[in-house]
This record gives sequence, C-alpha cells and structure tokens, in this order.
Amino acid sequence: MIKKLIIINGTMGVGKTTVSKSLYKALPNSAWLDGDWCWMINPFTVNEENKEMVIKNISYMLNSFLENSSIQYIVFNWVIDTDEIMNLILDNLFTKSFYLYKITLICSKNELIRRVGLDILDGKREKDSLNRSLERLTLYSKMDTIKLDTTLKNINKIVNEIKSLIE
Repeated sequence: MIKKLIIINGTMGVGKTTVSKSLYKALPNSAWLDGDWCWMINPFTVNEENKEMVIKNISYMLNSFLENSSIQYIVFNWVIDTDEIMNLILDNLFTKSFYLYKITLICSKNELIRRVGLDILDGKREKDSLNRSLERLTLYSKMDTIKLDTTLKNINKIVNEIKSLIE
C-alpha cells in the first residue's frame, strides 16, 4: 500500500490546525504533525540557524512516519508560504514512494479578520498576528497547491472535501 502525505498550508488563522486534527482523526492508520511543534522555542527567534533546525525537525518526523509500516496517512500542517520552503521539506524526505497532496486552505479577508480576531480575544494569538497573517495572504495564491476555500464552511465539510481529494 502506498502511503499518502497530505500537506495542509495556509496563513495564520485560516484553520490549518483545526482541520488537520479533525482529518487525522477521520483517517484510519494516520499520523499528524503540526510544523509549529518543531519550532517550540522561547523566545521564538527567526534566524537562519533556527529555520534550518525546524526543517530538519520536520523532515525527521515525516521520514519516521513514512518509514512506519502501520501508518497509511500522514497529515502535516504548517504556514509554508512559498514553493521554495515546500520543496526544502520534500527534498529532505528519504523515500519518494508516496502520494503527495499539497492543499492550501484559504478564506476571505473578512473571515480571516474574524477568525484571528476571535483568537486574539481568546488569548490564543498575539495582537500583531492579524497584520502578519494578512500580509502573507497573497503569497498562497502563487503556490503550486490545491486551493480549498474554508469561508463559511464547518470543519466536517472541509474534512470531507479533503477526503474526497485523497481517496
């Protein structure tokens, strides 16, 4: 059986983590990796050394999941905003024997403002995260990925749409 690697990307607040968690639970024999888990350092510092470390961490985990005989589906989500970053990760995978699905979650600007605003009110995000998310929004339209609009859709509908793409 050939494994399926499902990469879900998109700007902050679009719903990557929520969708990925639900998708992973809906798929048999699956594993889930949130790229943010590979960059849990305090203080959060963006520099070349840390970027390299994160790519290594992600690659290590994805390779482990791909090598594990009991895992059929690997769900990986992160804020990957360029094809270059996507390719850095994919180029570090030892095996190329898997089906790859690159899915970018998008939503309307108003919906993104609403979602991130709620997260800020709930203390889940910093105040500056809305501006950072909006600044990156257009980068995702340029990527070589399947675009999935999540505006006004519930999680079950989005998960079912992804399942129909990968099955």
